[in-house]
Order: sequence, then C-alpha cells, then structure tokens
Amino acid sequence: MKRLLRVTVLALALLGNTARGGEEDEMMGFIVDYTVSHIGHDFYNSFAERLRATSRLDFNLVVRERPDARWGSLVTVEFQQRLIYRRFLPPNTVELKDVAYEAADLVRAEIVQRKLQSLLQDTTDLERDEL
Repeated sequence: MKRLLRVTVLALALLGNTARGGEEDEMMGFIVDYTVSHIGHDFYNSFAERLRATSRLDFNLVVRERPDARWGSLVTVEFQQRLIYRRFLPPNTVELKDVAYEAADLVRAEIVQRKLQSLLQDTTDLERDEL
C-alpha cells in the first residue's frame, strides 16, 4: 500500500513538472563573462561574487565590456536580452570592488522589479511573448 502511494505521488510529481514547460525548462544561475580587460575581469569577479552571496540566482545575466583607451571601459549587464545596467569604469579605478557591489545590488533590485511587473501584467488577450 505504501509503495503504491509512493509510485502515485512520484507519477503526479513527474506529470506536474512536464506540464509546466516554458521558462522552467531553462537552466538558470549563469552570469556570462564577456569582459576583455583586467578592469573588466575584476569588475565581473566582484559583481558575480556579490550576486552569488546575496541572491538565489534564478536568472541568467550577461556582463559585457567595451574597452576604450581614452575613456576607460563601458561595462553593461543584460537580463533577458535587455540592458539593465551601464557604467563607464575609468582606467585608474581604485575602488572597483565597491562599484561592482553597488552594481550587483542595483541589478538585483531591477530584476526583482521586472519579475514583479511581469507577474502583474494583464495577459488575458495575448501571451507574454506576444506583448
């Protein structure tokens, strides 16, 4: 009897997981590093360290860098192929860790805000990907 109950619960759990589909099938928790300079790599390492320490990472991010000899490096962070953070890092940045931690906190807050907006979005006529 107990074995039948276990098999039934397992079957229901498997059916529930396959019926959901969509976003839950994706692998989450990646922070992709497209930085090229030493400053960019230092920013990425501190940024990723802060995010991993303060959030669940149920999302994916891309950190990009465009270095410039005159102005420094333009660092951007993308979430779901949309830009959510952009900042120039001067070539002589001393307190890079503080800047990266601040960026991680801002990015985390923006992701929470966007997820909340998507949950509250009215999709009675159109699906989310059609909007």
